[in-house]
Amino acid sequence: MQWNSEVKAKYDTMLKKIPVFHRGITDEIVKEKAPMLAAQRGSGCVEECDVVRAFTDEVPKCFYSMMIRLMDDVGLDHKKYDRE
Repeated sequence: MQWNSEVKAKYDTMLKKIPVFHRGITDEIVKEKAPMLAAQRGSGCVEECDVVRAFTDEVPKCFYSMMIRLMDDVGLDHKKYDRE
Protein backbone atom coordinates (compact mmCIF):
# COMPACT_ATOMS: atom_id res chain seq x y z
CA MET A 1 0.00 0.00 0.00
CA GLN A 2 1.16 3.52 -0.77
CA TRP A 3 2.20 5.88 2.03
CA ASN A 4 1.74 9.65 2.08
CA SER A 5 5.32 10.82 1.37
CA GLU A 6 5.42 13.41 4.17
CA VAL A 7 4.09 10.91 6.70
CA LYS A 8 6.57 8.26 5.52
CA ALA A 9 9.46 10.70 5.93
CA LYS A 10 8.35 11.55 9.48
CA TYR A 11 7.92 7.86 10.28
CA ASP A 12 11.39 7.01 8.92
CA THR A 13 12.93 9.83 10.98
CA MET A 14 11.10 8.65 14.09
CA LEU A 15 12.17 5.06 13.51
CA LYS A 16 15.83 6.14 13.43
CA LYS A 17 15.38 7.70 16.89
CA ILE A 18 13.99 4.52 18.44
CA PRO A 19 16.59 2.49 20.33
CA VAL A 20 18.21 -0.10 18.07
CA PHE A 21 17.00 -3.05 20.13
CA HIS A 22 13.35 -1.96 19.63
CA ARG A 23 13.61 -0.61 16.09
CA GLY A 24 13.09 -3.85 14.15
CA ILE A 25 9.97 -5.00 15.97
CA THR A 26 8.54 -1.47 15.93
CA ASP A 27 9.05 -1.22 12.17
CA GLU A 28 7.49 -4.62 11.61
CA ILE A 29 4.43 -3.87 13.74
CA VAL A 30 3.77 -0.37 12.39
CA LYS A 31 4.29 -1.39 8.75
CA GLU A 32 1.72 -4.14 9.26
CA LYS A 33 -0.81 -2.21 11.36
CA ALA A 34 -0.82 1.20 9.60
CA PRO A 35 -1.86 -0.19 6.18
CA MET A 36 -4.57 -2.28 7.89
CA LEU A 37 -5.93 0.86 9.52
CA ALA A 38 -5.83 2.73 6.20
CA ALA A 39 -7.75 -0.11 4.54
CA GLN A 40 -10.34 -0.02 7.34
CA ARG A 41 -10.85 3.67 6.55
CA GLY A 42 -11.34 2.71 2.91
CA SER A 43 -8.13 4.42 1.84
CA GLY A 44 -5.38 3.17 -0.44
CA CYS A 45 -2.82 5.41 1.27
CA VAL A 46 -1.33 5.33 4.77
CA GLU A 47 -1.85 8.73 6.40
CA GLU A 48 -0.74 10.34 9.66
CA CYS A 49 -3.78 9.03 11.56
CA ASP A 50 -2.90 5.45 10.62
CA VAL A 51 0.70 5.73 11.78
CA VAL A 52 -0.27 7.43 15.04
CA ARG A 53 -2.92 4.80 15.76
CA ALA A 54 -0.54 1.97 14.89
CA PHE A 55 1.90 3.31 17.46
CA THR A 56 -0.66 4.07 20.16
CA ASP A 57 -2.46 0.75 19.70
CA GLU A 58 0.60 -1.48 19.55
CA VAL A 59 3.45 0.09 21.52
CA PRO A 60 3.55 -1.12 25.15
CA LYS A 61 2.37 1.47 27.66
CA CYS A 62 5.78 1.52 29.40
CA PHE A 63 7.17 3.18 26.24
CA TYR A 64 4.24 5.62 25.82
CA SER A 65 6.06 8.76 27.02
CA MET A 66 9.07 8.06 24.78
CA MET A 67 6.75 7.41 21.81
CA ILE A 68 4.91 10.71 22.37
CA ARG A 69 8.20 12.60 22.69
CA LEU A 70 9.47 11.09 19.44
CA MET A 71 6.20 11.91 17.64
CA ASP A 72 6.53 15.51 18.83
CA ASP A 73 10.18 15.59 17.68
CA VAL A 74 9.31 14.53 14.12
CA GLY A 75 6.03 16.45 13.82
CA LEU A 76 3.49 13.62 13.93
CA ASP A 77 0.40 15.31 15.39
CA HIS A 78 -0.74 12.63 17.85
CA LYS A 79 -2.98 15.11 19.74
CA LYS A 80 -5.26 15.32 16.73
CA TYR A 81 -6.01 11.59 17.07
CA ASP A 82 -6.17 11.25 20.86
CA ARG A 83 -8.97 8.89 21.82
CA GLU A 84 -9.03 9.73 25.52
